[in-house]
Amino acid sequence: MILGTVQIRLRLADARSLKDKRRILLSLKDRLRRDFNVSVAEVDNQDIIQSAVLAVAQVGNDSRYINGTLDRVVQAVRRLPTAQLVDYAIELL
Repeated sequence: MILGTVQIRLRLADARSLKDKRRILLSLKDRLRRDFNVSVAEVDNQDIIQSAVLAVAQVGNDSRYINGTLDRVVQAVRRLPTAQLVDYAIELL
């Protein structure tokens, strides 16, 4: 069993309230779940309006497939107009 995770730090420049932040993140999390069949959760900076940390995870038996999926997740986040990718870290266990 291979567990792949990516921690993604985002800057949400357009968020002016926690309600704006929740709207942006809900849309992003739903899109990632639908398009990549991964689990997604906000794991840090919940009270900071223009900052978010997401954890994305996938379990499988092929490390190359999981790594490729997580790379594609990062690329999808990088292309978002509503969030700026600050940093990310991929880990396979």
